[in-house]
Amino acid sequence: MVVLPILLVLLLGSSPTSRAADEELEVTVLDVSLLEPHTSCSGHRVMPPHPHNNSWMPLFRPLGPCSPSFKAAAAAARAKPSLAAVLRQDRLRVHHIHRRVSGSRGARASKGSFKEPVSVEETQLHHQAAISVEVGTSQTSSEPSSSILPAATDGSSSPPVTVVLDTAGDVPWMRCVPCTFAQCADYDPTRSSTYSAFPCNSSECKQLGRYANGCNANGQCQYIVTGDSFTTSGTYSSDVLTINSGNPVQRFRFGCSQNEQGSFENQADGIMALGRGVQSLMAQTSSTYGDAFSYCLPPTETTKGFFQIGVPIGASYRFVTTPMLKERGAAATLYRALLVVITVDGKALNVPPEVFAAGTVMDSRTIITRLPVTAYGALRAAFRNRMRYRAAPPQEELDTCYDLTGVRYPRLPRIALVFDGNAVVEMDRSGILLNGCLAFASNDDDSSPSILGNVQQQTIQVLHDVGGGRIGFRSAAC
Repeated sequence: MVVLPILLVLLLGSSPTSRAADEELEVTVLDVSLLEPHTSCSGHRVMPPHPHNNSWMPLFRPLGPCSPSFKAAAAAARAKPSLAAVLRQDRLRVHHIHRRVSGSRGARASKGSFKEPVSVEETQLHHQAAISVEVGTSQTSSEPSSSILPAATDGSSSPPVTVVLDTAGDVPWMRCVPCTFAQCADYDPTRSSTYSAFPCNSSECKQLGRYANGCNANGQCQYIVTGDSFTTSGTYSSDVLTINSGNPVQRFRFGCSQNEQGSFENQADGIMALGRGVQSLMAQTSSTYGDAFSYCLPPTETTKGFFQIGVPIGASYRFVTTPMLKERGAAATLYRALLVVITVDGKALNVPPEVFAAGTVMDSRTIITRLPVTAYGALRAAFRNRMRYRAAPPQEELDTCYDLTGVRYPRLPRIALVFDGNAVVEMDRSGILLNGCLAFASNDDDSSPSILGNVQQQTIQVLHDVGGGRIGFRSAAC
C-alpha cells in the first residue's frame, strides 16, 4: 500500500471487538502532522476556474506564513494563545450572535461568562480568514480630498491592508491614521486623493441606522460598531477599494477607525463586513457581481483558501444547496439555514426535528460549531461509541477529548450535517477534532440557534447567494 502525502479516507471492513463481527465501521483517517505549525505556505489545492475573474482572491490566516505580512522571526517569538483563551474568546462571539437573534426572534441567548473581554488580542486570529486589499490612491499633495466625488489621482495604489472576513458584520471598517491605539494600519486617508468623509446630512450617513454615532466638530458622519469583544468608532468615509488588482470599487463606504475599546487583533487592519445590510461589501458590489459571495477556509495556517464575490461561474452544479432563511430585526443581516439531520458514519442521530427549529447561523468567525443541547448530546454519544482511543480530560466546553500521543493517523467517525432540501455536507477530516477534542459544543438549551463554526467549514466552499435565496456547499474546494 502506498501512503500518499495527503489526507486519506479509508473504508475499513474489519470490525471492532465490541461489535458484531459482520458490522462495518466506516472511519476517516487524519494525518495530524498536517495540522501542526509549519513555516512555509503550500498554496492552493484548486485554482479558480476562470483566472481572469477579478472577483477571486486568495484567502489566508493572518498569523500564518501565507499572510503577505508574515515574518518568520516574529512568528517564532510570538506565543501561541492557549486553547482556553481561544475558547473564551469564541464564547464572546457566540453570545454576540445569540444576543442578536434573541432580540428579533425571542430565542434565549446562551448563558456564560461573557462580560469581560479576553486580554490576549490574538486569540482568535489563528482561526480567522482574511484577505489583502488596497484602499485609496496616492496623491502628490498631502491634503485630503474634501469632495464626495473621486478626485484626480496619479493612479498609484496605497499599501495593502489585511481585513478579516465577517459574515455577521454589517459595516466594513479599518484602522486609520491618526488613531488612539497601539498599532495603526498603513492606511492614511490624508495620503489618498480619493478619500472623502461623509457629511452628516448625506444619505449614506442616514443609512447607518443603529451604527450612527453623531457628528464630529467638522460636520463629518461618525459610526460605531460593537463586536463580540471590542468597540470601534470613527469617521464614516469612502475611498477606492481595489480587490485582487481587478476593477476598483469606487466610493467604497467604510468606517475609518480612530478609537477602539476591548480586544481586536493587532495583526489585522480591520473587518470586511459581508452581512446582508446595505453597508456591507456584498451590498456595495451587487450591481457588478450580484448578491452573492463564497469562500473556502484552509485547513491549516500553511495553506491558502480563496474568497470570491458573485456566484461561481460554471461551478454551481458542484454545490449542494439549501434555502436561506429570511430574518428580521437585529438578525436580518445574518445568514441562516435549517439543519434537519446529523449523521455519524451514515446513520442519522435520533433527534426530533423541532430541536433544530431555531435554524443554523453560518458564521465565518465563530470557531467551533454550537448545537442545541439535545443534538449535541446525541452526537457526543455516537462519536464516543465509535472512537477507540484513550479518553483525555475535557478542555473548557470541549468535553470529548482523546489522548492521541504517538498516533499520526487517528481513525475518526464520519460526521455529516444534512440541511433542508437534502443538502448533505460531510465534514472534512480537519473539521472533526480541535486539539484532540470533538470540535463541537452545546448551547444551554434547544431554543437558541446552532452556529456553524469555521473549523467545520474548512476545505468547503460556502456560497451565500442572497439573490438566489440559497446557501451552497462544495466539498474539497481548497
